[in-house]
Amino acid sequence: MKRRHLISYTTIAATSAVALPALSQTETQEIKWRMTTSWPKSLDTLFGGSQRICDRVADLSNGKFTITPYQAGEIVGGLEVLDAVQQGTVECGHTSSYYYRGKNPALVFATSVPFGLTAQQQNAWLYHGGGLETIQKIYADFNIINFPAGNTGAQMGGWFREEIRSLADLNGLKMRIPGIGGDVMSKLGVNVQVLPSGEIYLALERGTIDAAELSGPYDDEKLGFYKAAKYYYYPGWWEPGPTIDALVNLDTWNKLPQEYQEIFQTAATEVNLNMLAQYDTLNSEALPRLIEKGVQLKAFTPEIMEVAQKFTLEILEENASKDQGFKEVYEQWQKFREQVFNWNKVNELSFAQFSFV
Repeated sequence: MKRRHLISYTTIAATSAVALPALSQTETQEIKWRMTTSWPKSLDTLFGGSQRICDRVADLSNGKFTITPYQAGEIVGGLEVLDAVQQGTVECGHTSSYYYRGKNPALVFATSVPFGLTAQQQNAWLYHGGGLETIQKIYADFNIINFPAGNTGAQMGGWFREEIRSLADLNGLKMRIPGIGGDVMSKLGVNVQVLPSGEIYLALERGTIDAAELSGPYDDEKLGFYKAAKYYYYPGWWEPGPTIDALVNLDTWNKLPQEYQEIFQTAATEVNLNMLAQYDTLNSEALPRLIEKGVQLKAFTPEIMEVAQKFTLEILEENASKDQGFKEVYEQWQKFREQVFNWNKVNELSFAQFSFV
């Protein structure tokens, strides 16, 4: 499809101080959309982000523009959001772009890449480093426009039924893990599976899988993973700052009045900031609760981390050699990563190494 009609995304603004144009006196058009999501309603952080977008759109449009969110499975499955939006089954969706890397491998950068950007760095790349413009060009090929609409912050390394003491313990393990992180685990000998979040607990509890990762302490506690596996590993090196995306059918977007376009973008930006703050608060409260319930907190060994990082680089380079589009995104992202890492070594890392002890 011809890449067309992409908007120029405005720079991020404080959620409480966003200035929106007043709705025109003659603007009486009422619009109703549906939003399908990748989340069960039980995840009040992720599905709650979807709901918040819808609520804010209604608030800011004085009830003229309304969107109804649907949990995974109500309209389509949790991993079918892109297809539903592309085909016009629904007007919009809320999902993780790396679920759809089979359609375009470069979509992983829209979410998170192993040993990549933190949430703060990811926002910097998307909003001011050319990242969002790059990802929107990819989505245009699917007749979709995307907007950052959530971030979990650095994730945990997942739940394991048995302790992982070495690389050998990973061999043959069945684990739920998506994205390039799954490719790395596969090279480490893991039998990788991709399951929607609502199906993980039963698979773990029944032994269909031996390990699983989803997010962090708050979501993982809500889904009861600690009842099926007691070893909780960190860090989630595959998702140091994953972005959640709002997807909108591009034809539908182009028909939307400009005032409503700006309202939708503002709501997505607000949720992108709010979700990260919410996760940092809730996760810091949930982790001690899990430990009190007998969960054993474990760190991946340096050996596992070093080999995983090595395999990550190999996979990224291999994808870049096979796909020109992936190469273009990778090289732009890699340049930004080096730049921001060098800066954050000076300001963020030096502070953390002194203070977080």
